[in-house]
Amino acid sequence: MPRPAKPKTTTTPDFAFEEAAGAPAALVCGVDEAGRGPLAGPVVAAAVILDPAHLPPGLNDSKKLTAKKREALYDLIRDQAQVGIGMASVKEIDRINILAASMLAMRRAVAALPAAPAHALIDGNRSPELPCPATPVVKGDARSLSIAAASIIAKVTRDRMMVEMAADFPAYGFERHMGYGTKQHLEALEKAGACPHHRKSFAPVAALGTQDIESGPPRETRFSVSESVNPLIPQK
Repeated sequence: MPRPAKPKTTTTPDFAFEEAAGAPAALVCGVDEAGRGPLAGPVVAAAVILDPAHLPPGLNDSKKLTAKKREALYDLIRDQAQVGIGMASVKEIDRINILAASMLAMRRAVAALPAAPAHALIDGNRSPELPCPATPVVKGDARSLSIAAASIIAKVTRDRMMVEMAADFPAYGFERHMGYGTKQHLEALEKAGACPHHRKSFAPVAALGTQDIESGPPRETRFSVSESVNPLIPQK
C-alpha cells in the first residue's frame, strides 16, 4: 500500500495531488467520509472527480466552512463534477466496526461514480481496497481539491439524513448535533434510551443496556447505499 503523502505547507487545497496522479489526462477522484465519530446514524462517503476547467470556487475542508457555504458548494459540485455517494448502515457499523464500515462506504462511493477512476486520493492514513490504485493523503480534505469536494458532499448528505431522522425521533435533537455525543444527546439517551439509529457497539449506547424505543422503521433504510451523479446526464 502506498505510504501516506507528507503534509505540505499550503493552507488551502489545490490540484497538485490530482496532477501527480495523472489528471487531467486520467480520471482522478478524491474520497472522504463523514460520520465516524457520532453515536447515531450511518457513515457516509463521497467520491468526486473534478473537471479542472470548472473548479467550484471556495473548495476547502468541510469542517472549515459554514453550513451555508457547504450547502452552496454542494450544489455546485453536483452540477460541475462527477459524484458517487456510498454509505454503511448502523447495523453494518455494529457488525463489522466503524473503521471497516468507513472503508465499505468509501468502496461503495467509488463504485457509484459514473466513470471508473484511474486513481483515487483517500483522506487519511489508509485506503480501502479498490479496483484502481489509491493514495492515502493525511489531512487530505485541507490539501486536495477533490478530497475537499468529497468532504463537502459527504458532510451535507449525512447532515440532511440526520435532520430527516430527527423528524422520526425528535427526543434526541439529531438536527442539532448530527448524532455526536454532546451533553444534550447523552442526557436524551439516559432519559429515552436508544433508538434504532443508535450504534449499539459504541460505549455510551452499549452502557445503557436498554431496548430500542419504537417509532416506525429506521429512516436510513429508505436511502440507497450508493448514488451516482454525472453532470453530463440530466438528473431527475
